[in-house]
Amino acid sequence: MENEMHPLATFDVSRPAEQFRITAPCFDAALPADLMAVQGTCATSRPIARSTAQLQHPIDFARCSYLGLNSHPAIVAGAIAAIQAQPSLNSFRAGKQQNCDLLGELEDTLSEIFGARVLAFSSLMIVDLVAMPMLSSGRLTGGRKPVVVLDSFARISLTCQKLMLDDTRTKTIVHNDIGALERLCRKYPVVAYVCDGVYWMGDYSPMDKLRQLQERYGLFLYIDDTHGLSTFGSQGEGFARSQFPQMLGDRTIITGSLANGFGASGGILMLGTADHEALFRLHSIPDACSEAPNVAAIGAALESCRIHRSAELRRRQGQLAQRIDLFDRRVATAGQGNSLPIRMITIGSEVNALAIARGLLDRGFYTLVTFFPTVGHGVAGIRVCITAEHEADDIERLCDNILEQVVERTGKPYPLR
Repeated sequence: MENEMHPLATFDVSRPAEQFRITAPCFDAALPADLMAVQGTCATSRPIARSTAQLQHPIDFARCSYLGLNSHPAIVAGAIAAIQAQPSLNSFRAGKQQNCDLLGELEDTLSEIFGARVLAFSSLMIVDLVAMPMLSSGRLTGGRKPVVVLDSFARISLTCQKLMLDDTRTKTIVHNDIGALERLCRKYPVVAYVCDGVYWMGDYSPMDKLRQLQERYGLFLYIDDTHGLSTFGSQGEGFARSQFPQMLGDRTIITGSLANGFGASGGILMLGTADHEALFRLHSIPDACSEAPNVAAIGAALESCRIHRSAELRRRQGQLAQRIDLFDRRVATAGQGNSLPIRMITIGSEVNALAIARGLLDRGFYTLVTFFPTVGHGVAGIRVCITAEHEADDIERLCDNILEQVVERTGKPYPLR
């Protein structure tokens, strides 16, 4: 896959008031138009069952259940069975000892599937709150505090950590600017890079180049692969994990969500050494605050693990690849030809992007409109999540409507020049 540089600018996360001032008109327009969150009950397939008289069943192209596992009967049954087997919703750890056999089973199973030492948490945000202070303290880099470098498009919860870190030792670089990262590696003795494996806008980190920097300079990598888990790898180990050797080693941590492609709930840390595992088990906040996944989430994740070890995973991955190819044959995007399940339709004007997204919803297709600060000024667009659950006809009709709406709202054919 050839990586495409998005025409998006970095932004200063230290000035939230300015961000709110700029984005307020877009949010004010999107909320009443039902473009921020369609209200309704998620059905067992992609349509959303709504309670209002209009648009009873818009086809959902916004949720990130790329393999359609979020409503898989076995995963739902696993959540119910776990609660019935253990009469408590909460699974917690007290005194640094595991207090839930199911949690230990889940972490052992995930460790085998992902080829790493896996710790499970109640959410990905909790993972960040635990890991980022430990990373910046130097505990993971041999006692030497690193300069923490954030990719400007790193998942928002990671980017916001800049507000919590030592600002004198935190840098932000333009998205995927490997040259800038290498210059920082030359300048500072210890550098930790925070990025995504697959970005929510449909591109990815150049893992081969990052590994070269790691080998050359000892670069520490902290990679969120939420959008790569399950869709990549023979056992769904993810985009990032599948590009590392058998062992992650002591300079790589991969995080991810057990929602999205995995179809369950919670967040995980993939670690490469026993020392790092011991550090997190001894010092992580969730151990003290009962923030491990609840029993239902654990039961659901265990059932998803069984699917990840079966032929069904490969079948669903193959079906997803077919759906992505179908979309790419109809609508050209910067991501055309890669195997990621996210496509960005660049519109430009925020007003036009909002109008097109509303027009698509009126015709029965729920997509996400994107604008600053998620993307740069003047490059607003429509985000489409393609899944294995979508019928070919759903995708064909969506593509027809995207092309029609662009012409109707802008007076120009897509792609806009």
